[in-house]
Amino acid sequence: QVQLVESGGGVVQAGGRLRLSCTRSGSLFRLIAMGWYRQAPGKERELVAQVTSGQSTNYADSVKGRFTISRDIAMNTVHLQMNSLEPEDTAVYYCNVRGYASMRGSFDDYWGQGTQVTVSS
Repeated sequence: QVQLVESGGGVVQAGGRLRLSCTRSGSLFRLIAMGWYRQAPGKERELVAQVTSGQSTNYADSVKGRFTISRDIAMNTVHLQMNSLEPEDTAVYYCNVRGYASMRGSFDDYWGQGTQVTVSS
């Protein structure tokens, strides 16, 4: 069973920085991507950044140039470096892993418990 444990959230002033980390335990037959999503109160969960098994990255327009996603070779850990934080970045941030549990069937999404990021103005 895949489990994801996040760390690094907190309260920071606008313009500050935070680094989120997520560590995966449990194995998958094939990993597709690791990433971070966020959900602000009253809003839908949205993709923030994603890195694939081939090292391709994808960012939400709102965070391009400010956030950087990285992962280790084994795709056991994924980090999100968040710079120049804005009050609009306030949300619960969720780690996500997408992959195949076996040779058959479709892929699954696995989620961490979420970590709160609060940016004060």
